[in-house]
Amino acid sequence: MIAEIQSLVDQYAAWLKEKTTLRQVDDAYVEITVPYLDRHNDYLQIYACRSDGGYCLTDDGYIIDDLELTGCKLESPKRQDLLKQTLGGFGVQLADARVLKVHTSAETFAVRKHSLVQAMLAINDLFFLAAPTIESLFFEDVIAWFEASEIRYSPRIKFSGRSGYDHLFDFVIPKSRVRPERIIRAVNRPTKDAATNIVFAWLDTRDARPPSSKAYALLNDTENSVPADVFDALQSYDVTPVAWSLREQVRGELAA
Repeated sequence: MIAEIQSLVDQYAAWLKEKTTLRQVDDAYVEITVPYLDRHNDYLQIYACRSDGGYCLTDDGYIIDDLELTGCKLESPKRQDLLKQTLGGFGVQLADARVLKVHTSAETFAVRKHSLVQAMLAINDLFFLAAPTIESLFFEDVIAWFEASEIRYSPRIKFSGRSGYDHLFDFVIPKSRVRPERIIRAVNRPTKDAATNIVFAWLDTRDARPPSSKAYALLNDTENSVPADVFDALQSYDVTPVAWSLREQVRGELAA
């Protein structure tokens, strides 16, 4: 089984390398296009330049600017707290209130690039609202349901994977006398790309967790139904997909 999972992780790493492209922007910056999609189905891009004996990697303000242009303002104290908490989980800084960036050495370049891209995806998913009039965030909805259901949880837990990359999970429910540890991602936009990201994170980290640990994905279907291929992809790799509209079906599994 270990050899099988290692082969899958190796295939993912090879795909990521093959699909990553570089372009010289000017004398200082190189544009790096990675095969992760934003909410417009465009590949994410980051920018690298030399800085203080190492490198600075940045999104040049794309993620936050794009959200605000479509009516998702991040001005409230609660949203600012969520933003900073999420970025802190990846070790990513916020510059000038809009630019996501990290500083890295040559030795840590791959890991820090991964952290920046994952932070971009997390912020985009955390704050993207189907309409500007929606008042609550999916992440907040999940917390409210947990607390109303008396489900114990720890938010924003980071685990290191076999690949050397860190992966941030939204919630961890600790082991009880009758249930194993439960590791959860809350997915505001359940796309095939999001499912792939969850699968890799789970495959990469589960050997470092107790053998009985289980992974769940809470999938927001408030505005749109979740595509069948998202359910299939998650189930194929032992991640339990749960449509938000059917969350009560797993309340007993999570509360015990």
